[in-house]
Amino acid sequence: MNVEVEIVREAGQEIVEAFGRLLPQLSSSAKPLDREAVDRIVACDANTVLVARAEAGGEIVGTLTLLLVPVPSGLRARIEDVVVDEVARGQGIAAALTQEALRLAREAGAGTVDLTSRPAREAANRLYERLGFEARESTVYRFSMSAPKRRPAAIDRMRRMIAEGTADPSAE
Repeated sequence: MNVEVEIVREAGQEIVEAFGRLLPQLSSSAKPLDREAVDRIVACDANTVLVARAEAGGEIVGTLTLLLVPVPSGLRARIEDVVVDEVARGQGIAAALTQEALRLAREAGAGTVDLTSRPAREAANRLYERLGFEARESTVYRFSMSAPKRRPAAIDRMRRMIAEGTADPSAE
């Protein structure tokens, strides 16, 4: 199969429709993107949105977003939202998208490229390992902006002690 990978330069209707079809296959919680949202994603300097077609001029069957972010410790590169249409999986599309993202990251000067993949995505994990990615000993933390605020237990204890008069709130 001859997979064609291209950089999205503007968010036309075809791109909006492709995201509408592909994102739900990646995440059941993915919200539909309107034209303005796709415009913002594509226009963001840190993002390079790639799409893949199974044949030249054919329908978009996959997408990947490469983030390139300069930070004090160097250029960070990260691959996000890799998804290939269910009907086109197993044809080398994710590999072609990922290899192009790696080429672009190398060209930009990134020393490493990170990505995350759930353990349940066994085929994707095998692909990443085959391409040379290595699992890291790291813990990923997430702070949910939509979750109810949870106060650390230490704050609750201190407030209780202050209310009981057993703590000095000005003490360090």
